[in-house]
Amino acid sequence: MSASGGTKAILAAMAANGGIAVTKFIAFLISGSSSMLAESVHSVADTSNQALLLLGGKQAKKHADAEHPFGYGRERYVYAFVVSIILFSVGGVFSLYEGIHKLQDPHPLEQAWLPITVLLIAIVLEGFSLRTAVKESNLVRGKQSWISFVRHAKAPELPVVLLEDVAAEIGLVLALFGVGLTVITGDSTWDAIGTIAIGILLIIVAIILGIETKSLLVGEGATVKQRNTIRDAINAHPDVRSLIHMKTLYLGPEELMVAAKVDFGAQTRLVDVAASIDSVEKEIREAEPMARVIYIEPDVYRRPPEAAPPTDTIVIVGND
Repeated sequence: MSASGGTKAILAAMAANGGIAVTKFIAFLISGSSSMLAESVHSVADTSNQALLLLGGKQAKKHADAEHPFGYGRERYVYAFVVSIILFSVGGVFSLYEGIHKLQDPHPLEQAWLPITVLLIAIVLEGFSLRTAVKESNLVRGKQSWISFVRHAKAPELPVVLLEDVAAEIGLVLALFGVGLTVITGDSTWDAIGTIAIGILLIIVAIILGIETKSLLVGEGATVKQRNTIRDAINAHPDVRSLIHMKTLYLGPEELMVAAKVDFGAQTRLVDVAASIDSVEKEIREAEPMARVIYIEPDVYRRPPEAAPPTDTIVIVGND
């Protein structure tokens, strides 16, 4: 994923959510709609989340040092995980609380036209933000399905913004549903139901984000395509007799570590092995540009011994 593409989507979402949050709060203060309050908090949480994603991207650019010799690339994963926690607690749990409170203590809406107008405008603005996120994601998604893209993307920004924007659009429709039915029926229970539905939606999205980001934090390896590309580059080198073992790990969204045991031949001189390693590393980087940290250990391939037959056999004889 290009960092510029992710930043563009974040800025578009941040601008939309910031303006929408202010408008929603004003509509809530005038109308008293709990759905509008839930949506206001949702937009504030989203705006804060986008600011965190930008901060994570900035922190990840710090150079490696003695304390963090592999750099700070995973800062982006940390901040994305914090985003999922904020969306869960501030957005989802608060909306559930407000909806339940409204069920227990219902009160009529005032100036109902205002929240409906704000929600309709917000749907359009969020649509522009979602359109930007989809456009930027399509540049890197390739032939993957959207579910596969969200699950397997190594850069967290675009999947996070995508899920937030989708949740925002659905949440706005739910809020409009709750406010609209309250106006039609005169029963504010619908407003409370809309608020609770928004809370459940945000919690579901937060859990999905948390699970996917946790996997990145723990450490994910290269994709199957990347592994095959790296393996082919090593095996195709004329000095390599065989690739014995290989492991990969993403140090950050755009930085892959490769560690491999390679057989260069038992009789090869050390100086020639060193030259071969440098050459293999160059071939790997040309084949897979994200492979920036490479460790190659020379070894000799030994065929595993065939399984020896059991030395002791125990026979259990039963009496009829």
